[in-house]
Amino acid sequence: MVTKYLVCIHLLISCITPASAQLTLSIEISNLRNDHGYVWLSLYDENQVQIRGLKSTINNATSTFEINNLKPAKYAFKYFHDENDNSQIETNSLGIPTEGFGFSNNAKGFLGPPSFDKWIFQLTQNHKVKCNPKYL
Repeated sequence: MVTKYLVCIHLLISCITPASAQLTLSIEISNLRNDHGYVWLSLYDENQVQIRGLKSTINNATSTFEINNLKPAKYAFKYFHDENDNSQIETNSLGIPTEGFGFSNNAKGFLGPPSFDKWIFQLTQNHKVKCNPKYL
């Protein structure tokens, strides 16, 4: 009887632990055009709600982010290389970005940004992602 009770407790704890786990998402953005300015990153939940906004320096054409205390769930992010440090992505007269940008999964769009379903991903454990920005 005691053994069955302990097995039930162990199974219950096993089911609860993953949901309350705190995970880390590490993001490395490489091949930036230069070390000027910063990289801004927006992290979204599966409902396309921004849950974090982050800014990182650039060293050797690379910027890194470490996002802690995430729950296992679906996430997505987008980022841009703010070369002139004005906190916004620059565009030309046609609205085309003149600074580097990108999305999680290195998702690409055609004549515009990719659809959200292309850049969403499932986070189930600590994970490191590598991305390369697009410059037009």
